[in-house]
Amino acid sequence: MKQKFYILIFFFGMIFIPQLNYAQVDFNKTPDDDLGDVEDRTQELFFEALKQKGIENYDRAVTALLQCIEIDKNESVFYYELGKNYNKLKNFGAAEEALKKAVKFEPDNEWYLDELYSVYNQQNDLTKAIKTVKQLVQYHPDYKEDLAMLYFKSKKYNDALKILDELDKEQGITPSRDSMRNQIYAATGRKKDQIQNLETRVDNDPDEESNYLALIYRYSENNDKQKAFETAKKLLEIKPNSQLVHLALYKFYLEENNTNQAIASMKVVLQSPQINPDAKMMVLSDFVKFVGENPEYEQDLVEATSFALDDTNNKSYIELAQYFLTKGDKTKALEYYNEALKIDSDNYSVLKNILLLEIDLEHYTEAVSKSEKALLKYPSQPLLYLVNGVALNKLDKFKQAIDALETGLDFVIDDTKMEGDFYRQLSMSYSALNNTTKAKTFSDKAKQLESSN
Repeated sequence: MKQKFYILIFFFGMIFIPQLNYAQVDFNKTPDDDLGDVEDRTQELFFEALKQKGIENYDRAVTALLQCIEIDKNESVFYYELGKNYNKLKNFGAAEEALKKAVKFEPDNEWYLDELYSVYNQQNDLTKAIKTVKQLVQYHPDYKEDLAMLYFKSKKYNDALKILDELDKEQGITPSRDSMRNQIYAATGRKKDQIQNLETRVDNDPDEESNYLALIYRYSENNDKQKAFETAKKLLEIKPNSQLVHLALYKFYLEENNTNQAIASMKVVLQSPQINPDAKMMVLSDFVKFVGENPEYEQDLVEATSFALDDTNNKSYIELAQYFLTKGDKTKALEYYNEALKIDSDNYSVLKNILLLEIDLEHYTEAVSKSEKALLKYPSQPLLYLVNGVALNKLDKFKQAIDALETGLDFVIDDTKMEGDFYRQLSMSYSALNNTTKAKTFSDKAKQLESSN
């Protein structure tokens, strides 16, 4: 629905300019009898209504307007304003009644019809809304899109598509109308019509990139990969500098085992400013998987990923870290996890991986420092206490290790493996302090848990 901006002068005109036939009462006329008192009273009440509506006292505005109508039952603007206030109060029945009276006085008044449309739209009364919008279309073609949406909601799909076709021809294609069109095709299962519509667009406007991209997507969705690939290559031929087309091309090249072309396309995607980070991440994931199966292209992955690294998005760093982790390169994995944590310091999963890698790489001082900082933020995470205790044991700080481990043990719930790790570390701490009794106690507890599993 189109929002209409009404200005106060509109109302001034209706009241003070009788020759426009908006008002039957001349408020500028000098009173020469009792009628003047009536006119003054009507003017006072009407402006009171406008004032109260302006400060959102809609009930008081309604009261003032009803008094106006008692004085003059033939003034359309009173009913119009009354309907607007009832609409604000969600009293749709009264709003409809008042606005229909206003429209009866002035059947061609666009403002009256628009407000009546608002009432029907809020009630989802599609039949009455369609009837009203059909009248509004006569004044503003913009209402055509509202009409198409109403037909769509009413499941009158052919009528909706007819309106959309007219609008596309008159005004060009827009994302909002395309979205509605695609919803109609999805609701009716008319995939052939959808593809035919896109093919026609490509034929009619062969230089428009978006038409090719939409057609590639729909061919792919319809499992017609050959046509999708042909369309992508045609687009690249017409638009050799196109970057978006490589979102499709790299997959086709991979399926054809055209490795060099696939890598080239992936590099275009990853360094393109036109392609959003989520799409880049999908390509990066495919690239990582490909290189995992074809390690000879690892350098291409590293080079391409340098384009995708984003100081505001940690996903690409995580993707790289996981790749190097699977390759056994823990140092590289730790490097990228640290970069990811700089972007999102609240990512506990990344933090956990960093701490475990610090232990694996024997960076015990860093593990102590990072786990202590982490415990300030996550004081009930037992893994952090365990990492802290392991690192302190490795640094021969056994008493501090015992404090950390015994505190963390209280937070272990339904995790016998972790509980066993705590006992083994405590046994090591007490053994190093020559407390053989406690060392044996915790060692036995660890063995008992292990045997029970």
